[in-house]
Amino acid sequence: MLPYQAPCGRRDSPIRSRTSIGGVTDTVSIRDLSVSAIIGVHDWEREIEQTLVLGIDLAADVARAAATDAIADALDYSAIAATVRAVVIEGKFRLIETAAERVAERLLSDYQIVWARVSVAKPLPAEGYTAVITVERGARA
Repeated sequence: MLPYQAPCGRRDSPIRSRTSIGGVTDTVSIRDLSVSAIIGVHDWEREIEQTLVLGIDLAADVARAAATDAIADALDYSAIAATVRAVVIEGKFRLIETAAERVAERLLSDYQIVWARVSVAKPLPAEGYTAVITVERGARA
């Protein structure tokens, strides 16, 4: 059995931040992440899966990753996307507000970031619009 190795950018990994030019904090984003999950307040919504579309922005200093061109020094987008999917699917939330809050909390606790913006969009084609909630958590440097 191989020893446990933390995904890149996780708090429990040995990555140490390198400051960007002028102390600039960079933004790492994931766009159009589709997640099929149980979401909603109505009884019929609790019996089906609906597609949510998420946008994630994370404050992360990318200078070290850019300098080394090594994945070990970067946030692992795939791991972040998997974390987001797991939170939303396992949560079976009633409100998209709760989904956004829980995703932001998890990202801040699991990854080497200090600020996150999470948008959760719930298309409502029968009603002719998309509901969207955006939360920002943490402190952007």
